[in-house]
Amino acid sequence: MQDVTAWLRGQGGIAHREAALDAGFSPARLRAAVGPHTGITRVRRVWLALPEAPPAELTAARTGGRIACVSLARRRGWWMTDDVDGRMHLALRPHGRSDGLQEFDGVVHWATPIAPVSGHALEESVEDALAHVASCLPRADALAVWESAVRIERLHVDALRRVRWSTQDAAWCAGRVTGLSDSGLETFFTYRLSAWGVPFRQQVILAGRPVDVLIGDRLVVQVDGYRFHSGSADRTRDVAHDAELRLRGYTVLRFTYAQVMHDWPAVARTVARAMAAGAHLAP
Repeated sequence: MQDVTAWLRGQGGIAHREAALDAGFSPARLRAAVGPHTGITRVRRVWLALPEAPPAELTAARTGGRIACVSLARRRGWWMTDDVDGRMHLALRPHGRSDGLQEFDGVVHWATPIAPVSGHALEESVEDALAHVASCLPRADALAVWESAVRIERLHVDALRRVRWSTQDAAWCAGRVTGLSDSGLETFFTYRLSAWGVPFRQQVILAGRPVDVLIGDRLVVQVDGYRFHSGSADRTRDVAHDAELRLRGYTVLRFTYAQVMHDWPAVARTVARAMAAGAHLAP
């Protein structure tokens, strides 16, 4: 049987004592493995950790919490803007022990979990992370994270709407998420456009490829997220597709990340001018 150190490395550098017992290690063997000769330490008596254990997991174990909210979103690759709070977010049950938080300088979400996870888990569930994101971020930012989570986690929007969300913010996100946005930037654009009350569709296939947004019948809007359309080959395909759409009678507006995120009034004015000229109407 492998030694405790090798087993812990296979667990990512940290594991609950019960998981080690389930793996076949005896209590005596676990006690003998802890110490300077191996580098293995105990965390809150029930966790075993190697020196190279990830800091986030160590913090969660020390505080008795779980990695939560935007911290979990980043770990899972959900899209968010670069200016989202970089501090660590933890989830703890209401009235739970807080003696491990004295040196913690992050954000704590005191909440009863929506979805159960193993008592040995150091991450909260996807549903709980989404709920915390909804309450922690402005609406557009939160919705962008939700749309990204739907794609990456392969969630169905109908299933999300059936969850018994405990906050109005989460229920709002569940009611607005579509699963159609190809990037977080597209979510920001459509969120702002939706306030206009104009008809638009997302990811409509035109000239053999999906377009980000089709306003009315003829006005195409493409948004270039900095994590998308970034390669020269992608750019060449985009330009060729734009040209084909124009030849077929569509008006094509293309905006960059910087424009949508940092100069929305100018973007809105351009779209409004195009609509005032009837660019969205069929001939």
